[in-house]
Amino acid sequence: MPVAHKVAGFIANSSWIRKMFEEGERLRTKYGADQIFDFTLGNPDVEPPQAFRDEFLKLARAPIQGMHRYMNNAGYQETRDAVASVLAAASDLPVQAGQVVMTCGAGGALNAVLKTILNPGDEVIILTPFFVEYRFYIDNHGGVPVQVWTDRDTFQLDIPAIAAAVSEKTRALIICSPNNPTGVIYPAESLALLGETIAAKEKEFGRQICVISDEPYARIAYDGKSVPNIFRYVTNSVIVTSHSKDLALPGERIGYLAANPRMNGVDRFVEGAVFSNRVLGFVNAPALMQRLVASLQHASVDIDAYQAKRDLFYQALTGMGFQMVRPDGAFYLFPKSPLEDDVEFVKIAQRHRILLVPGSGFGAPGFFRIAYCVDRGDDRAQLRRLAQPGARSGPAGVTTAVRRAPPGARGAGKPTE
Repeated sequence: MPVAHKVAGFIANSSWIRKMFEEGERLRTKYGADQIFDFTLGNPDVEPPQAFRDEFLKLARAPIQGMHRYMNNAGYQETRDAVASVLAAASDLPVQAGQVVMTCGAGGALNAVLKTILNPGDEVIILTPFFVEYRFYIDNHGGVPVQVWTDRDTFQLDIPAIAAAVSEKTRALIICSPNNPTGVIYPAESLALLGETIAAKEKEFGRQICVISDEPYARIAYDGKSVPNIFRYVTNSVIVTSHSKDLALPGERIGYLAANPRMNGVDRFVEGAVFSNRVLGFVNAPALMQRLVASLQHASVDIDAYQAKRDLFYQALTGMGFQMVRPDGAFYLFPKSPLEDDVEFVKIAQRHRILLVPGSGFGAPGFFRIAYCVDRGDDRAQLRRLAQPGARSGPAGVTTAVRRAPPGARGAGKPTE
């Protein structure tokens, strides 16, 4: 069967994350799982919290009559009420269930939002480094992605660069905090400046611009930090998120979108989002998962365990000479590649059965991503493998490149505390 030219091109340039994960499956089959050191996929290694198991058992033992039937496409009222209550407390705004739509994960939420707001040719700003699927999601709905670099030393928002990229065609801006792949959190001061900038541009162009905050890692924040609520700082804003990370439920694809109650035309937007969620084929979020997460809006996996991994990997890798920004959250490190060609460096690591993701997969050549959500018992063994001279030297002289990589090189992230 012929494949559309556009899809064929997208396949050829599709997610490096998935490519490397699939390569890991092949290598595990060939050499055995204990011989492969896989840092590719942000797939939580921890189990859901006990509260999830308790709710699951309670529902299984005392099922609600009709709980598997069709529902309102926006989701169950009690689930949306629970989500709205948490968002209202975080934002100090009167978020109601009517501003929440339950979705099939953050990906489903983001597609529903983009379908709702985009006309053909509308531009959506994405901040480099970015989650690669953003480009495909935008294209799904006739939009045009516009890539804007964050600060190349800190990966924080570059407000002047964002302002310069906004045009009469701009319809939306996607942010992700804590960020995938860098782990940085955008502080309140930056979000306030962003809100002022977007408001000024809306006035300049006479056009509503939506800031979409992608927040699946929002509860995975370290060192006592928290993720500021975007509703406080940007009037025309939408949160898209999932419980894949905070409740360790990636395979369940349960999430939501929520609109700022101050948004211009918020009721009309939600109406459009419910319609879009339906006709995209998601229809509604899974019934069973909606029932379960309704009572788990304050629950989370053990954040301390992830922070311990962050500390261990960051200290070990910077001790080897790798340069990187110290993550505030999520479970990724994004070091500068010791070779200018990050894909070549990843290939060298692969020959030593170490699986990494090149920064090129996030629009940021010259870096690579490590997902440290790996089994706790393997942490030190995997670090020993990374530290082996053979694993880092290879035919292209990676060890020398690591030691000589100039600080402040184009795109380099400096170690920060």
